[in-house]
Amino acid sequence: MSTKHKTSLFNKKIVLQAAADSINKLNPVSLIKNPVIFIVGIGAVLTTFVVFAGIFQQAFSSFNLQIAIWLWFTVLFANFSEAIAEGRGKAQADTLRKNRTQTKARKLEGKQEFSIFATELKKGDIVVCETGDVIPSDGEVIEGVASVDESAITGESAPVIRESGGDRSAVTGGTKVISDRILVQITSEPGNTFIDRMISLVEGAKRQKTPNEIALSILLSGLSIIFLLAVVTLPAFFHYGLTASGLSLTQNLSLPVLIALLVCLIPTTIGGLLSAIGISGMDRLLQRNVIATSGRAIEAAGDVDVLLLDKTGTITLGNRMATDFIPAENVSIEKLADAAQLSSLSDETPEGRSIVILAKEKFNIRGREVHEMNAVFIPFTAQSRMSGVDLKTEGGHVQQIRKGSSEAIKTFILNNNGFYPQKIQEIVSELAQQGATPLVVAEDNKVLGVIHLKDIVKGGIKQRFAELRKMGIKTVMITGDNSLTAAAIAAEAGVDDFMAEAKPEDKLRRIREEQANGHLVGMIGDGTNDAPALAQADIGIAMNSGTQAAREAGNMVDLDSNPTKLIEVVEVGKQLLMTRGALTTFSIANDVAKYFAIIPAIAISLYSGKTGIGPLSALNIMNLGSPQSAILSAVVFNALIIMLLVPLALKGVRYRPVSANQALMRNLLIFGLGGLIAPFAGIKIIDILINL
Repeated sequence: MSTKHKTSLFNKKIVLQAAADSINKLNPVSLIKNPVIFIVGIGAVLTTFVVFAGIFQQAFSSFNLQIAIWLWFTVLFANFSEAIAEGRGKAQADTLRKNRTQTKARKLEGKQEFSIFATELKKGDIVVCETGDVIPSDGEVIEGVASVDESAITGESAPVIRESGGDRSAVTGGTKVISDRILVQITSEPGNTFIDRMISLVEGAKRQKTPNEIALSILLSGLSIIFLLAVVTLPAFFHYGLTASGLSLTQNLSLPVLIALLVCLIPTTIGGLLSAIGISGMDRLLQRNVIATSGRAIEAAGDVDVLLLDKTGTITLGNRMATDFIPAENVSIEKLADAAQLSSLSDETPEGRSIVILAKEKFNIRGREVHEMNAVFIPFTAQSRMSGVDLKTEGGHVQQIRKGSSEAIKTFILNNNGFYPQKIQEIVSELAQQGATPLVVAEDNKVLGVIHLKDIVKGGIKQRFAELRKMGIKTVMITGDNSLTAAAIAAEAGVDDFMAEAKPEDKLRRIREEQANGHLVGMIGDGTNDAPALAQADIGIAMNSGTQAAREAGNMVDLDSNPTKLIEVVEVGKQLLMTRGALTTFSIANDVAKYFAIIPAIAISLYSGKTGIGPLSALNIMNLGSPQSAILSAVVFNALIIMLLVPLALKGVRYRPVSANQALMRNLLIFGLGGLIAPFAGIKIIDILINL
């Protein structure tokens, strides 16, 4: 997991700014966006008016004043939770903004160059970028190949290759060319570059409520309206009860008590934390160096139940590694391993290095000092399809060692008047049918054997797929290999299904079929030919190293260009949904405790006659000290619980790869039962402190 953009949970600067912003958010235009907290705000205003009216009428009530203060704290704490989540996003944006510089661009018109500011570039302009130049804006490499430092965006210090005509042609403004020369065609208008969009998204400037968030807001608003109607009817009910009991009507419910009851019964806890949960979900995704173009995309990630994953680079390492030496008849395996290592000493490819390592691990054959061997290394070329080394012996003889494709080595052997065994051809054919890559090793005019190169399944990937299976997610491997090879790798990796010999149109068709069957599909890609499938998928993650078409088609961009990131994105999405569900469960459950605190307190005198204690006092199971302390304790707890749950809303509920039923049961046990028990204990403790 990448932590390049990670911000501490509570940073002093962020907390101070959030405290100021929570006051600014008292603006009714801002507050009305959160209907539940808006109702609390109206209650705080009305209670404050009652307090000042009492002062002017020389009937000051400290009880009413305390209720007013804690109602304002409830609103401020809810605003603070949202402000601190936004503040963390703004801190991330500040880091990104520092990467933007007032760069000069070398605009190319015909064969002439003109120096202009990067802000003056328009879509379609062509610029020249050479060693040391900062790429002025987003674009596509249309000519050349260069090494580019993208640490300003990804945090990775290792440079990457960007070249024309392939799936690694997209470049991002603010990155730096390390070597060579490229021509870049600008693909973004000023102010709409990738970094600009990242900053807007991270700051929350363009954050829109997701469908689930809107639905939950409507539900919370509906509950609030129901409780509002119920509370409004209480004075009439109490008027009847007091009259029937022959008691004074001065004991009827006051406006501050009614407001306190309403605020404690409506779901203020989740109402105050809902926005923070959504913003922090995007923040957690950014910590993994993934930018989501909308909160909807993160939510969809949590609901995905089918994942399409490319084999190469995602399930396998992508580089074929040497796994075995298969000697020819009358050739020792040690001799084959020694010759294979000698031919690979100058080979810097992953395959070449793996051959050197395998010879060392299996036969303890150490790498030799190249300059002491009088060796002339033969590099691999597309024409020869083989590489190797020429060794000069003491007698002046040149020993030729070669490794390469079967056809290339066969031609080499026959040209040296040698013999190419049929047995070797059979071994080569068998390995090829398994999807492996056979390399034949020869010395002079004699075949020594075959090196078995295999695409290695990533360590731990099988366990990851098993976790996804527990969550009810089906994994589908996509590969261009033949069915036999695909089946073998699919079995080793532990995926649920595979698509062999898959073409771009096959991916698109499979996504549509899965969606037609009611599934939500996620996939990952980097090429222009992946763009249709990325656009069709519910979650399409485009590699930052990929083409501009792919980045625009997906609804997420992986800055690290790590294909396995799709699994982490699903986990973040599920954590977002789990956090929202857990805190909603807790919020509704703790309203029950507040009900048992306030209702007995305000109804204790109903039907009491001369004793002053009515039958409804039996509901005072918490044995609270007095009606006033009971009401105040519930209001104080209602405010404090929002503040105490802010870290959980920002950090998220701990994610576990379990099924939906198991997650629901855990949710009900911990947050449902906890939501019932915690308020009883909390309100009782506050009541004791108030009475002291």
